[in-house]
Amino acid sequence: MGTMDYIALEVSSLNRQIIKDDQSHWHGNRNSDARQSAVALDCDGFQVRHGEIFGILGTDSSGKSALVRCFADCLLADEGRITISGQGVLRDQTAVKRLINRVLTDASLFQKLTPLENLLYGARLYSLGEQPARACAVEVLQQMGLDEETMSRPVGELSACVQRKVAAACASLTQPVFLLLDEPTRGLPPTAKREVQSFIEELRDAYNATILLTTRDVWEAETLCDRVAILNEGQIVAVGTPEGLKDLVPHTNGHTPTLEDVLVELIGG
Repeated sequence: MGTMDYIALEVSSLNRQIIKDDQSHWHGNRNSDARQSAVALDCDGFQVRHGEIFGILGTDSSGKSALVRCFADCLLADEGRITISGQGVLRDQTAVKRLINRVLTDASLFQKLTPLENLLYGARLYSLGEQPARACAVEVLQQMGLDEETMSRPVGELSACVQRKVAAACASLTQPVFLLLDEPTRGLPPTAKREVQSFIEELRDAYNATILLTTRDVWEAETLCDRVAILNEGQIVAVGTPEGLKDLVPHTNGHTPTLEDVLVELIGG
């Protein structure tokens, strides 16, 4: 297997200055004299392997969403290079869009359409046949725990929990080879969280998809992800398997370190 077949995503010296404003929104710093303190996405370089679930773990305001938007070509990297399956994010935008799909924290759905109609609308954008798309959409929504009655109700009448499931289903409908998920289980109750996590594993196993997700949930990162990058104030401070990261913290008084211990050790909380 060649290197390009093995590496799904590669980041080289990504350096973008991002500012967090008073309304807790991130945007590019176009004013070098800005008085606000800037947080740089300063990623020396890392790779995401084909078929793995790669987690970006960080607290709120660590820059997780900004980093994902760079991958999804929602932000432009000032310097550095991002490639997905050998295609440059900026150089080959059309090719990249055929390879990836995403669910961002601010993902929106058509509130007056049903979950099924939302998925079928997305299917048309990707030129999927109507009958195969309908069968696939029903199957995906059932996997997410939606019954027939829920599939037929306008999304605006559904809970935030169910809407999050529908957004994840929309992203998976095209069977992308690379899927970006920005905190896909944030705000979900435990049962719904487990359903979404199981669905993510099924996507990887069924389609050999590569999945990059951000999370602030230490347990989720430890149990779901093959490897984890810890992000702090826009900088990746450590990358490794959950077990490998635990080796960064000394064993004291017979205590076996947890991934939460690693997070506290590296970023202070």
